[in-house]
Amino acid sequence: MRVIYFLAAALLSLTAAQAQDRFGQIQNLIPRDKTGINQFDVKKDTVEFKGLSIDLGAAFALQFQGVKSFNDHNYAPGQYRLNNLENNFNLPTANMTIGAQLYDGVRVNLDLYLAARHHNETWVKGGYLQIDKLDFIQKDFLKDFMKYATIKIGQMENNYGDAHFRRSDNGNALMNPFVGNNIMDAFTTEMGAELYYNRNGWVSMIGVTNSKLNQNVKEIVPAAPGRNTTISPTIIAKLGYDKQLNDDLRVRLTGSVSHVANSSGNLYSSDRAGSRFYGVMTHATSNFPVNGNNVAIADNFDPTSNYTTGRFNPAFGNWATSYMINPFVKYKGLEVFGTIEIASGGNKQGDETKRTVNQYVGDVVYRFGTNEKFYVGAKYNLVSGKLANADIEKININRFEAAAGWFMTKNILAKVEYVNQNYKNFSEFNANGTPNDFYGGKFNGVMFEAVITF
Repeated sequence: MRVIYFLAAALLSLTAAQAQDRFGQIQNLIPRDKTGINQFDVKKDTVEFKGLSIDLGAAFALQFQGVKSFNDHNYAPGQYRLNNLENNFNLPTANMTIGAQLYDGVRVNLDLYLAARHHNETWVKGGYLQIDKLDFIQKDFLKDFMKYATIKIGQMENNYGDAHFRRSDNGNALMNPFVGNNIMDAFTTEMGAELYYNRNGWVSMIGVTNSKLNQNVKEIVPAAPGRNTTISPTIIAKLGYDKQLNDDLRVRLTGSVSHVANSSGNLYSSDRAGSRFYGVMTHATSNFPVNGNNVAIADNFDPTSNYTTGRFNPAFGNWATSYMINPFVKYKGLEVFGTIEIASGGNKQGDETKRTVNQYVGDVVYRFGTNEKFYVGAKYNLVSGKLANADIEKININRFEAAAGWFMTKNILAKVEYVNQNYKNFSEFNANGTPNDFYGGKFNGVMFEAVITF
């Protein structure tokens, strides 16, 4: 299947290049090189239309991981322990993007994961139609409005908050100055539509999705008595201001919201690529005594099935509302980016009361050298909130990352990072009496990452 994708894309690209002699001149809607750093909003297609044009892009990432996990459990050999992680390479990841200019102001985009931690096989991330002009209805139809507006329709990366523009998306890790994404990683690709209107520095977007990651028409069977049997649309919106005040100073501030009345909680559990910290806080195969009986504990290292290690999902059972505020300031080579996120949710008719989980993230990056090809940076991430059906105090997860990077070219980036993550206030045992991996848990170490995009 992967070979078929490559051959089809290559054939289409070659045909378009020969017919139009314009291969590589069409703007791709996903940033491909260093020039796309700090591009937070949709980019209007301003390339002159001269007929059907197709282009092809790709991204690759590879990490060498030297990270160790620890917790406060101390049992006899064979009863319980965390996995001992080696210093070695992770599975390389790769993306492919196919874009086409179909009409004046109309583009289509298809994103593929060629290889990912969660899906080693080729997997479609999503695709969408982007409309910047309505000339296909009538020449200059709503011209004054569409000068500032953009419409996106499809199953695509939904635009909640600004943090997802600085995250690593499988092989596409060029825009992230660090190796890891946020602990509570808001990212989903649901079927929907978004309307943008950006003018004179003001940024706005309103969108709606069907709240389903995997599309189907099967009836919804409640997971437990009293649970809802419907899925409601998710409403997302963003409002902000972004201005380059002078040659040295850019300021941006946005606020975003995502709300769904009946859903399965996709926002923090929908990344099909997986986290960058492979195997952290996983346990080995063992037998543990519970009430006089030995309970078998299976190894959960498998990076394909247990692909979110190092992250936290608040796991809201049904309804959820999330707010995100993102300030950004760039003065010459200095960048400051922040995230304040308040997420709450619960079960509409179930036995769970409303829970709230808060996330605070701040990173500082300094870029220097010719064309800012070098950088150093630090990032602190804190998550605090209640677990589902737990009476214990709020859990707390914090992470510190310190990174340095070198853009060898505008398409090639080498990173090195130190990471330290801590888990606090997690219970000593799981509900079945076996040890909780996160009890007094922490992991730390060094990561190296190489990224290539084009």
